[in-house]
Amino acid sequence: MRPTLDSYTHLAGGKVRDLYTIDDEHLLLVASDRISAYDHVLSTPIPDKGRVLTAMSVFFFNVLGGNNHLAGEPDDDRIPEEVLGRALVVKKLNMVQVECVVRGYLTGSGLVDYNNTGAVCGVSLPAGLVEASQLPDPIFTPASKAAMGDHDENISFAEVVEKVGQPLAIQLREDTLDVYARASNFAADRGIILADTKLEFGLDAAGNLVLADEVLTPDSSRYWPADGYEAGKVQPSFDKQFVRNWLTSAESGWDRASDTTPPPLPQEIVDATRVRYIEAYERISGLSFADWVGPSA
Repeated sequence: MRPTLDSYTHLAGGKVRDLYTIDDEHLLLVASDRISAYDHVLSTPIPDKGRVLTAMSVFFFNVLGGNNHLAGEPDDDRIPEEVLGRALVVKKLNMVQVECVVRGYLTGSGLVDYNNTGAVCGVSLPAGLVEASQLPDPIFTPASKAAMGDHDENISFAEVVEKVGQPLAIQLREDTLDVYARASNFAADRGIILADTKLEFGLDAAGNLVLADEVLTPDSSRYWPADGYEAGKVQPSFDKQFVRNWLTSAESGWDRASDTTPPPLPQEIVDATRVRYIEAYERISGLSFADWVGPSA
């Protein structure tokens, strides 16, 4: 018989995920259907989003191999029925307090930094780049990990060295670029551009660096269809950029610069976002989301 969620101690909660203690060595990582944008957790959930994030993470952890935090199958007996399909049993780690971001294309906060300084996180880039320009080579553009409600700030590699020391900083950069290279090639073979992604790592008891949290999901990555790609314009996406675009449109009536919370998402935006997340999973994995464990919304 499976345990109930309230039989575990709630350890921490983030914008999208919650952590529960299973035992001294294992945690339960639960992905919710919450969606965040511009440092706000929106009041409107996206049905099945937590299951998509979990399915995509499991798929890519398996594709990438190596040292990751998975410590059980998606239907592990330690996962409560009420979160089956959107929860994973993972190893307890000492998380590195750096968001490891890699960019192969220029967009988002990277484009803002570039337009202001000609560089991103201290990495100088050629002149004349525009929205969605492909970079000459992918770049490591880390960010500080902010508390919920605060904004992750882009930082330089030198600041990462100050935070964690040079050996670990170099390993974080190398591992992040390696994951991006392999994942972007994998996605390209399926007609999808992986524009950028954010990874998190932790250290195990032996001091080994372990890939953790989520990996290459539509929440942590920008996925664009390769067909129709054209630099100089905002690309259609299979990720939550679709929600960001609606929030900053005239239709939403929300001023990002204000102190007000974002409005609820209209049903058509909710439905279209769900479809995009599922399409990203199915196109990249080649699997049917209908076959993923747990109850569908």
